Amino acid sequence: MAQAYTEASIKTLSSLEHIRLRPGMYIGRLGNGTHAEDGIYVLLKETVDNSIDEFTMGQGRKIEVELNERTVRVRDYGRGIPLGKLIDCVSIINTGAKYDSETFQKSVGLNGIGQKAVNALAIAYRAQSFRDGQTKVVEFEKGKLRKDHKLAKADERNGTLIEFVPDEQLFGKDFRFRHEFIEDMLWNYAFLNRGLTLTLNGKPFKSENGLRDLLQKNLSGEPLYPIVHLEGEDIEVAFTHGGHYGEEYYSFVNGQHTTMGGTHLLAFREALTDTVRNFFKKDYDAADIRQSIDAAIAVRVMEPVFESQTKTKLGSPAVGPSGPTLKDFVGKFMQQSLDVFLHKNKETAEALRLKIEENEHERKELAGIRGIARERAKKASLHNRKLRDCRVHLGDRSARAEECTLFIVEGDSAAGSLTATRDVQTQAVFALKGKPLNTYGLSKKVIYENEEFHLLQSALNIEEGLDGLRYNKVVIATDADVDGMHIRLLLISFFLQFFPDLIRNGHLYVLDTPLFRVRTKKKTIYCYSEGEKQAAIAELGASHEITRFKGLGEISAGEFKDFIGENIRLEPITLNHLHNSDELLSFFMGKNTPERQDFIIDNLRVEKDLVQV
Repeated sequence: MAQAYTEASIKTLSSLEHIRLRPGMYIGRLGNGTHAEDGIYVLLKETVDNSIDEFTMGQGRKIEVELNERTVRVRDYGRGIPLGKLIDCVSIINTGAKYDSETFQKSVGLNGIGQKAVNALAIAYRAQSFRDGQTKVVEFEKGKLRKDHKLAKADERNGTLIEFVPDEQLFGKDFRFRHEFIEDMLWNYAFLNRGLTLTLNGKPFKSENGLRDLLQKNLSGEPLYPIVHLEGEDIEVAFTHGGHYGEEYYSFVNGQHTTMGGTHLLAFREALTDTVRNFFKKDYDAADIRQSIDAAIAVRVMEPVFESQTKTKLGSPAVGPSGPTLKDFVGKFMQQSLDVFLHKNKETAEALRLKIEENEHERKELAGIRGIARERAKKASLHNRKLRDCRVHLGDRSARAEECTLFIVEGDSAAGSLTATRDVQTQAVFALKGKPLNTYGLSKKVIYENEEFHLLQSALNIEEGLDGLRYNKVVIATDADVDGMHIRLLLISFFLQFFPDLIRNGHLYVLDTPLFRVRTKKKTIYCYSEGEKQAAIAELGASHEITRFKGLGEISAGEFKDFIGENIRLEPITLNHLHNSDELLSFFMGKNTPERQDFIIDNLRVEKDLVQV
C-alpha cells in the first residue's frame, strides 16, 4: 500500500543534515580508501585546496600534512581565517571570502561548501587560526559545535590548522588512508605550484619544472623525444609520445586535478591535432596524432564552473566572464607556441612525424586483421562462447550499474562454482582455458589473432576505448598457487600493454580468496593468510579442523558465495609508483636473463617457509 502524500511528507533539512544524508552530492562517493577517488581523500583535498588558495595569493610557502592512522592534520602559513569568523567559515554553507574575485581571483573553491562538508562528515573536527599574535580554536563532532575556545595569545606564525577524523559510520569500520594516494595528490599540488613545499609526515614534495616534472615522474617508459614543455600566461602544457597504446592525459584547472577532463582538455586535444596538421601540412587522422601520447595541461580561469562539487570535470566554456572561449584560448596558444617550438627543434619534429606515420600504418594494418577476425568469429559462432554474462551493465539506467563485475577465472571448474553462486544481475564470468599467451613484445594485432584475447576484448567492449566498457570492475580470479600467480601476471601485463586506461581508471582488481578454512561443528572461519589461520586456531581451540584450498575449483558453490558477496575482498591494480612499466614488463615477461634468475632465487619461498612465517 502506497504511503499517503500529504503536507507531513514534505521535509526541510538543514545544510548539515543534507550533507550527512546525501554525502555523494558533496564528495562524489564514500568508499573505504581503496580507490584514489574515495571520499576520505576528497576531504583531505578540500582542506589542502584552501591552503593552496592562500599560496596562490602570495601567502605562505609551506603546507604541512600529518597522517596518524585515521587522524589528518593540515597546517598552512597563510593569513589565517579571521578569528571572529572561524566558526562561520568552517560550519555554515555559503560563507567565505571567495565570492569576491579581487580576493581570490582564480581559486579552486568558490561555493563556500568544501570545508563545511569536511566538518559535517567527520566524527571529530578541530579548526585553529593564528593571526597577529592571537589564536582561536573551535571543535566539532559530526558538524555540530562542541567547544568554542576563547581567544588566546600565540607566538606561532600566521596560518590555519585543520584536524579531522572521518566518520566511520559513513566510510565504514575498515576504512584507511593509503599513503600512495596522498603522495600522488601532494605531488600534483607541487607540480602545479612551483615554489611551494608540501610535506607528508615530514617527507617533502617540491617541483622546480612544473608539468615537465609531472610527466617525467609518470612516464611508463622512455619517451620517443624530449618532453615538449610550453608555458604562457594562465596556461602550461607538456607532452611527448611513448611506445604504449592509448592516450594518457593529466589536466588541471586552478590547481585542481580534473580527473574527468572537461572543456580545457577537449580544447587541448583539438588544438594539438590542428597545430600538428598545419605544421606538417598533412591531414593526418587525429587518432594517429594522439596515439601513445603522454600529456599534461594546466589552465587558470576566472570563476570556473565544474560539473559537480568534487570538481573532477570542468564545464566552463570560457576563461572568464568576459574572456575568450577555452577553445580559442588554448588553440591560439598552441598554434603560436608549438609551431615555433617545432620549427626550432627539428629532431623533435622529425620524431613526432615518424611516430604519427607509424601509428597510421598500424591502424590500417589492424583494420584488415580486425575484419578477418570478426568474420572468423561469426562463422565459428565464437561470440561470447566463454562468457556467462550478467543482466545489468555499466552505463545502463539502473541503480546497480556501478556494481557490475566481470570475473576472469581459470578453467571450467572454477567457472562452474562461480557461475552457480553469482548474482546473475550484476556478476559475469569469463573462463580461460589455461594460461593465456604472453603478449610482451607483441603488437596489438595479437588481440585479433588470438581467439581468447579477442573474445575477452569483445566481452569488455573496449576495442574503441573505455566509453563502451560493460563492467565497472574487471576481477582476475585465479588460484593462489604458482600457476595462478603466473596467469595473474600474464593478464595484468596484457591489460597494461594494450589497455592501460582500464588500470588508470581503477577498473582492474584481483580477487582475494581464502587459503584456509578452520572450523568446528559450531563455527567456520575462512583465513586469507597464515596469521589469520593462527588466530582462528587460537579462537576455536583444540577441536578445530583445517582445510587448505589449493585452487578455486576446490571451493564449493555454497562457500564461494561468501567470497564474492558482501564480504568480497578485492585488491585494486594501480599504476601508482610504477615509474617505468616498460622496464618492469621487460624484466618479468621478457627473455630469461641472469638478473631475473638471481631475483627469483633471492626471493624464492616454498610452502614450508610460508607456514613458518
